[in-house]
Amino acid sequence: MGGPRGGGGSDAGRPVILLPRASVEDGGGPLPALEEPGETRPAPEEPGRPARPAPLGLDHRVLKSLLGAWALAACSAEEAAGVEEHLGECGACAEEAVRLRDAVGLLQRPESLDLKPALRTRVLEACLERRPPRIPVPEWATAYDAETARLDALLQDFGNAEWHAPVRLRWFAGEGQTNRRTTVAGVIAHLMTVDGLVAVALGLDDPLGGITAEAGTPAARTEAYWRALHLPPTREVRARWREQSHDLVRTVAFTGGKAGMPVSYGDFRLPLHDAMLDRAFECWVHAEDIADAVDYPYAPPSARHLNRMIDLAARLLPQALTGHRRGGPAASGGHRHLVAAGEPGRSLRLEIEGCGGGEWLIPLDSPAAVGSAEHEVAHIALDGVEFCRLAAGHVSPEEAAAGQVGDRQAIRDVLFAAASLSRL
Repeated sequence: MGGPRGGGGSDAGRPVILLPRASVEDGGGPLPALEEPGETRPAPEEPGRPARPAPLGLDHRVLKSLLGAWALAACSAEEAAGVEEHLGECGACAEEAVRLRDAVGLLQRPESLDLKPALRTRVLEACLERRPPRIPVPEWATAYDAETARLDALLQDFGNAEWHAPVRLRWFAGEGQTNRRTTVAGVIAHLMTVDGLVAVALGLDDPLGGITAEAGTPAARTEAYWRALHLPPTREVRARWREQSHDLVRTVAFTGGKAGMPVSYGDFRLPLHDAMLDRAFECWVHAEDIADAVDYPYAPPSARHLNRMIDLAARLLPQALTGHRRGGPAASGGHRHLVAAGEPGRSLRLEIEGCGGGEWLIPLDSPAAVGSAEHEVAHIALDGVEFCRLAAGHVSPEEAAAGQVGDRQAIRDVLFAAASLSRL
């Protein structure tokens, strides 16, 4: 009573399988076949995934001859499948395959994971060709924009140990080199405080805040900031420096017409366009100091930007010559010629070779005089990067690899004047 009735004695006790109504009455499609005990069915292939090619039925001799091509990934898909199946069965071929793969690894030159220095410039140029910026960065500020970006890329993966790595800052003072020890974080703090001179001229916040620097020179500002810190600077200074550099580039883009605005360095002034070049130059020089401290390669600026940095140094040389002679040796040739402002006078030809090269005629007797090929008394030839390192105080005048012809005293004066452009 109440239970299902069987159709015969042979079906007694067998469970009744109830099928979904949709599969029969609603046209739901054919029913799946039931597997017999012990029967296995191949797994269905994943949609969108190509089927693995069936291995070719090749003998041992042929498969062994394919091992070299397999190690170089030069086999067809069917041949590779046959070789790999064979390697699971033949120990001798498996050992040979390992040796061949190791040999291929030795033949291939490892590729650096670092991005190429020019990649950022190429990407930006390609983007700007497609869609020019609504407010472009002035050409005289592009070197600063590029050098701060390159330094930031160097810093981005530094750990705590690298931020506290010792760095020796070097510059030329008087008749010799001097130096100051700090850390990677201390160098970034130095760049931030000196960049603050440009920020103040543009009406931006001074990174010194309430800290007072006695003379207002780059060195005095840096020393005041370092002294005011309760602890040595850490990696947190990077964010402040980078935000300030972005603010500077953004602001000069909006005020591009103020390229001649004076920027005070305490004991001298530079127009804004030269101050931005000066900051780009120092950013590159100190990026090399940091890279040396952590034993990492660092490339010079692009030729276009390096040429502008060299041009700035060449334009500053006549005034630097005057300052050098006031506190140093006698004038070239034992006497100086009086030259009226704007008139040609005795000159030295500064020839810069290699990246960013060019020629400049440096007036020797007065900052207001004009360089003249007719009054040339000496000629110096220097590599572009070597000249910049001389102007940064990283190479002494005696060690500068310079080709020299003409008035020896004039050559010495110019080399020492170039080194005197350096500072903390």
